[in-house]
Amino acid sequence: MENQRNVILAMVLMALMLVGWDLGMRYYYPAPAKPVAGAAAAPGAPAGNAPATASTLKPTREGGLQAPADVALEKQDLAQTLAAGHRIPVDAPGLKGSINLLGGLVDDLTLARHRETLDKNSPPVRLFSPAGTPAQHYAQVGWIGQNGIAAPGPDTMWQAEGAKLTPATPVTLKWTNPTGQTFAIRYAIDANYMITLTQSVSNAGGAPVAVKPFALVNRTDRTASLDTWNVHSGPIAAFDGAVTFDNNYSDVKTAGTVSPAGSANWIGFTDIYWLSALVPDTANGAVQPKGDFRSVAPDIFRADLIYPVSTVAPGQTATQTVRLFAGAKENNVLEAYEKQGATNLSLSIDWGWFRWFEKPIFWLLDSLFRAVHNFGLAIILLTLIVRGMMFPVAQRQFSSMAAMRAIQPKLKVIQERFKDDKQKQQQEIMALYKAEGVNPLAGCLPIFLQIPVFFALYKVLVLTIEMRHQPFYLWIKDLSAPDPLHVLNLFGLLPFTPPAFLAIGVLAILLGITMWAQFKLQPAAMDPAQQQVMALMPWMMMFVMAPFAAGLLIYWITSNLLTIAQQKYLYSKHPQLKAQASKDQLDIDRVALREQKTTPRKPKTR
Repeated sequence: MENQRNVILAMVLMALMLVGWDLGMRYYYPAPAKPVAGAAAAPGAPAGNAPATASTLKPTREGGLQAPADVALEKQDLAQTLAAGHRIPVDAPGLKGSINLLGGLVDDLTLARHRETLDKNSPPVRLFSPAGTPAQHYAQVGWIGQNGIAAPGPDTMWQAEGAKLTPATPVTLKWTNPTGQTFAIRYAIDANYMITLTQSVSNAGGAPVAVKPFALVNRTDRTASLDTWNVHSGPIAAFDGAVTFDNNYSDVKTAGTVSPAGSANWIGFTDIYWLSALVPDTANGAVQPKGDFRSVAPDIFRADLIYPVSTVAPGQTATQTVRLFAGAKENNVLEAYEKQGATNLSLSIDWGWFRWFEKPIFWLLDSLFRAVHNFGLAIILLTLIVRGMMFPVAQRQFSSMAAMRAIQPKLKVIQERFKDDKQKQQQEIMALYKAEGVNPLAGCLPIFLQIPVFFALYKVLVLTIEMRHQPFYLWIKDLSAPDPLHVLNLFGLLPFTPPAFLAIGVLAILLGITMWAQFKLQPAAMDPAQQQVMALMPWMMMFVMAPFAAGLLIYWITSNLLTIAQQKYLYSKHPQLKAQASKDQLDIDRVALREQKTTPRKPKTR
C-alpha cells in the first residue's frame, strides 16, 4: 500500500508539472495573431496615425504588431508615407530603406539579411517605421536653439547633397536659419548595421550662438518582443561601461523619466533579436552626454542622449558625432563594433550570469557550423565533443556503481539490523561508505556536469540570431523553434493545434524512447516504488521537453544515444557489474511478485 501511495503521488506531481509547464510555454511561446485580410482601422483613427487604443494582445518571442487592425493599418500608412516622396534611399548590404528629408529622420529601415518568416518570399524584417504608423520606430539627431536661435525641427525640410546613401557615398543634409547659422548632418553607413551621423553648426552671423545638441530613438512598445525572466526586451543601455537590464517599458511608463547615473556609452531599445541604439563618440576628448528613457505617450517611448550647451563663435563650426546601430544582434558584428569603441555592445545579447560559459559554447557551436554548414550537424558534433570530454567521468561512475553493488549485502545487513532506528542506520551506512571508499553520489556526477552545457545550449538557441531560421533535415526547418509535427493532429493533416503539453512531436517521441532505453541499461533501483517512478520518467520528460526548441531535443537525443553506446561499452569492460545488475533485477521482480501475492484483495460488492 505504501508503494502504491508513492506511485500515485508521483503521478499527481507529474500531472501538475505538465499543466504548469503548458501554462509556462503558452506564456513564452504565445501564438502570433494572424492578419485578417481587409481589416480596417479603428473608427475615427486619422490617416497616417496609429490607432487611438493600444493592442492588448500578448507580445510574441520575436515581436511585431499582433492586432489584425494594426497590421492592416501599418501596411496602409507605410505605403502612403513612403509614397509622399522627399526621401533619400538607403542601399547597403545590411540595411535598406530611406531617410526622410522632412525632419531629417532615419525612419525607414529593413534588415536585408533577415526575413520575417521561413518562406523564401517573405519580406525582410522591418525595424524602423515612420512616425504616426502603428509600428512607429525611428532615430533623430538635432539641436535645441538657445536664446531665440532658430534650429531645425520636425517640420524642417532639409536640402540633400547626394542622391543615395551607400557605404561608398555618404549623404549630407543642410539647413540655414535666417540669422546665418547653417546646420548640417552627414550620414555614412557601413556594410552591416551602423550609421554614423556627424552634426555640425557653422556660424556665419556676427555674434556667438548657443545650441544644445541631442539624439534620440523613438519607438512603440506594441512591436516589442516578449520580456521574460531570462531574456530582456525593452530599454537597454551601457553607462560607464556597465550594461543595465533593469528597466522595462512598464517601469519607464510608471516613472515618466528614468535617468541612470553616469555617462552613456550607448542607449536604446532591444528585442530578443533586434537592437536600435545610439553610440556617442568617445574619442579625442569628445563631450560625453547624459542619457535617459522617457515615456512620451501611452505606448510611445524614447531613448535620449542629451549634450551640454555648445557655444559657436562667429566664423567657427562646432561638430560632434553619434553612431546609430539599427539591426540584428549578430555576435561577431557586435564584437567588431566593440573594437571600434562601442563599449560592451555585444552584451546587448542577454547572456545572463553564466556568460562566461555560454559564450564559449556559442563560439564552439558557431565554429562547427562554419565547418559543416548545418547547425543541426554542429549540435550533434558539439554533443560528441561534450560526451567525449566526460568519458573519463563516466568510467569513474561505472567504477562507483560496481563498488556500490559490491557492498549491497553489507548494506542489507545494516538496514535489517537497525530497521527501527533510522538515525543509527544512516550513521552506520555512512561509516560503511567511508570504510569502503565508496561515494554514493558519484553516479550523479555526469548528469550534474551536463546541466551547464544543457542550459548554455538552451540560452544559445533562445538568444542568438545565428540560430534563427536555421534548418536541419527533413521536416526540421527552424532549430530555434519547437518541432512543428504533432502526433495528435496527424503531423499537420488535421486543422488544429494541440495544447503545448500534448503537442508531442517526432523528436519528443525519440527523446522518450532513447531515455527509456538508457534507463533500462542502468541498474534498477532496489525500492519497487522508486523503480516504478523511474519507469515513468522518460515519458514524463517526453511531455516536458516537447515544446522546447528542436535543436535542444536533437542535442538530448544524441546525448542519450551516445550514453547508451557508452554504457554498452563499459558493461563489456565490467561484466561482473552487468551480471550483478541482472541478478538484482531478478531479486526485485521476485519481491514485487511476492508482495503482490500477499496483498489482500478487497471483496467484490454488488
